Amino acid sequence: MNTRSVRKGAIALDEVLNDIEVPSLEAPDLDASFTPSAQSKDLFAEKKRAAWKDVQQAEARCDFAPNKVRISYRNPQFGIISLWKKSLYGRTLTDIKSDPDMVEKFAEGMNTLIRQILGHSLASGDWCIVTSPKRRHKERNFASLISARLAELLGIPFYEDVAECHSKHRVGAVFTFGKEPPTERNIIVFDDFVTSGATMISMRELLMPLGKNLVFFTGINNKL
Repeated sequence: MNTRSVRKGAIALDEVLNDIEVPSLEAPDLDASFTPSAQSKDLFAEKKRAAWKDVQQAEARCDFAPNKVRISYRNPQFGIISLWKKSLYGRTLTDIKSDPDMVEKFAEGMNTLIRQILGHSLASGDWCIVTSPKRRHKERNFASLISARLAELLGIPFYEDVAECHSKHRVGAVFTFGKEPPTERNIIVFDDFVTSGATMISMRELLMPLGKNLVFFTGINNKL
């Protein structure tokens, strides 16, 4: 029995996901021009176990494979809808964030996904987009750039820097309002990547007292 609380007027998303046709992105071709050098690793050499620290620091990747849309419950009370999923191969998250062309790719993909899920309710004009606080990348913030472009495609306002965070820690961080909160009744909360969901949980705790309908979207679900 589903015991999750559902706010009055909220949209049931679980069944909608089954009918979604997701946009696909072509993963970049592998570089076949690589020529082994004299210092290349010996495939037959004795393998040594990698240090745990090195394993933990291996950067996540995404190959943008289609049909990876899912709703993940990082908290029993709400789910996060993701378009793509972390993969073992593909572009690193650092590479993705540093590529200006990826802003449009994310925005176009999320535009299609959001329109398929929210449908005619977007026509009410009572929607807006917010994103998580800027931390390390304040000048060229990937999530903010995507949100701004996505808002243009959807025809709804994007409120930048609504949330602020003065903590360097993601888990248990408390967000405060950096600007006046949105007046729209329905808020799309977007983030480029979600791993533990701690940032989205903090966003929910900030916005829930406003009494709005909240829908949480992310580009990449950064967990295998």
